[in-house]
Amino acid sequence: MQLAVSTTRFEAFVQLITLVLIFALVLGLTYFVTRFVGNYQKNKLTGTNISVIETIRISSSKYIQLIQIGSRYFAIAVCKDTVTLIGEIEQDDLVLTDNTTQVQSESFKTILDKFKKDKPED
Repeated sequence: MQLAVSTTRFEAFVQLITLVLIFALVLGLTYFVTRFVGNYQKNKLTGTNISVIETIRISSSKYIQLIQIGSRYFAIAVCKDTVTLIGEIEQDDLVLTDNTTQVQSESFKTILDKFKKDKPED
């Protein structure tokens, strides 16, 4: 009787370890597939002639975006189902900073390290 209980416990332990390993494998595979798809879409969507300079949220599903097409700048309203041209904006009227490109090029680890550094010690 003791041998049967011991074998059952050992089999349960092996099943638990197998389940944990499968979970870790699926989690790792999900991470790498998500990164691959994200990079693929990022490369597909980046162009040299069209870029979103700034976006401001007006309500839960409405935004105003400042976009650059070639050397011209436009303000557009983006809603749930529509995109409306508000007007063209002269480059002299804009205050352009490099903050948007700096935020996009920083890695998550860099941002997290800045947050940890700024967090007060308990």
